[in-house]
Amino acid sequence: MRKSTRSFSRTAASSLAVAALALVGFQATGQTASAATTAAKASSIATCTTANTKVSVSTVSRPINHLLLKATNTGTKPCYAYSAPFLRAGADAQAPLQWVEESTPQSVLMLEPGRSAYAGILTYSPDGEGGSQAKNLGVLLTDRNGHATAAEKSLKLPGSGVFFNSAAAVTYWQDNAADALVW
Repeated sequence: MRKSTRSFSRTAASSLAVAALALVGFQATGQTASAATTAAKASSIATCTTANTKVSVSTVSRPINHLLLKATNTGTKPCYAYSAPFLRAGADAQAPLQWVEESTPQSVLMLEPGRSAYAGILTYSPDGEGGSQAKNLGVLLTDRNGHATAAEKSLKLPGSGVFFNSAAAVTYWQDNAADALVW
């Protein structure tokens, strides 16, 4: 009698082990399908470019020596606003404004149609050197690899122009204007 009980226990244990492995395999299959769905959804999101995004620049009352850059998704599907924009202050600018590394967000901003991202622009600082008055601001958005996308958008700067010096910098894209201006 004892021998058959052991046999039954081993059989039951084997069945339970097989059932547990099958359940783990089923869960893994579900997770793989979920990951595939997430990847497919992510691939259907475009990169924000000057073709699917309206870009504008405006003055702000505080902090001084700052401008606010706003990018609004005008497309029909969501787009990613990667990193920070490449900005060229004036037609004869030799290099883009530096990016403010301290403003790097925790994740890439995804803009639904009609939603906006913001970047703060420091135009000059007493610590900077040289400088000149610029009437236009060239804007290039970036792709996931940090390269410029599409064509440059030229924006007219407010007033009779804005003074930029070597301290000029731009923040990474933020989801609200207040965060873009605090760094």
